Amino acid sequence: MKKPASRRSATEMVLEYDFPGGARGKYVERYRKGTNIVLLDPELAQALPDSKSVNDALRAILEIVRRTEARGGRWSGPKGSGNVALVGRKS
Repeated sequence: MKKPASRRSATEMVLEYDFPGGARGKYVERYRKGTNIVLLDPELAQALPDSKSVNDALRAILEIVRRTEARGGRWSGPKGSGNVALVGRKS
């Protein structure tokens, strides 16, 4: 025998959910260790469609910064960026 149809639509949420067998924070440490999510602006996401391309671009930028600093120069970030800090440096 089938259960009677619910009166709620498929997209409607109930006010409270019951998770009797759930463990709060079960995966939180694993999540913190292995997750680093960054949201890209649409034009960047179009130019850098996957994590490999993002990582390659960031490595190239870091290499430019390191070479500039090694020659005694100072990298101030892209034009028009007020808050730019060098990666790996503590203020």
